[in-house]
Amino acid sequence: MKSFFYKYRKFFGVLFVFSIIVISLFYTALKPKKSLPIYNPADVNPELVDTTVQYIANKHRIADFSFTNQNGKTITQKDYEGKVYVADFFFTTCGSICPKMTTNLVDVQKAFLNNPKVKILSFSVMPDVDSVSVLKEYAKINGVIDSKWNLVTGDKKAIYTMARKSYLAVKQGKPEEQYDMVHTENFVLVDTKKRVRGFYDGTKKEDIQKLIEDINFLCEE
Repeated sequence: MKSFFYKYRKFFGVLFVFSIIVISLFYTALKPKKSLPIYNPADVNPELVDTTVQYIANKHRIADFSFTNQNGKTITQKDYEGKVYVADFFFTTCGSICPKMTTNLVDVQKAFLNNPKVKILSFSVMPDVDSVSVLKEYAKINGVIDSKWNLVTGDKKAIYTMARKSYLAVKQGKPEEQYDMVHTENFVLVDTKKRVRGFYDGTKKEDIQKLIEDINFLCEE
């Protein structure tokens, strides 16, 4: 028996290698390819969506916008055209979840420091308090890099509209106070076509790791 295997050792060697290749090809073919969903208002918790758009089930896009950043510059959709970006809602005096969210966004900023395709956009839900100078100081304290990350303020109604009609990420505040907002821990991932592709808990490191992986995926999509 030993002499038989020795005689045909080359044949069995080739057969073994061939088997490994075939198995690898089958595994690759059968392994599901990574994909990310495209979110529409109808797919999201109704608490986070304005009632006027909750019925929309397809073709949702981030609406055009115009706000002022930490440097007093007007920021519009054009500044994010063709970019993959992360959006969130915060306010500078928040002492609960915001510090952790900001720290985690700094990690996202570091991960894509040399990738011009990726940016960050943070909206203040208290624009009456978060003036340009306040945002500038907050940016300095937290290591915000102006070319990568805009902290924006502006008309409260406009921010409310973006939060609940475009980004689908903010809860309505006191009903008796028009355009009152309660921000959440959500980070919103937006692709180059202005579509919402993911929601992540901005306070959890494991979600931040997934966010970074998904940004890389969208950059290659």
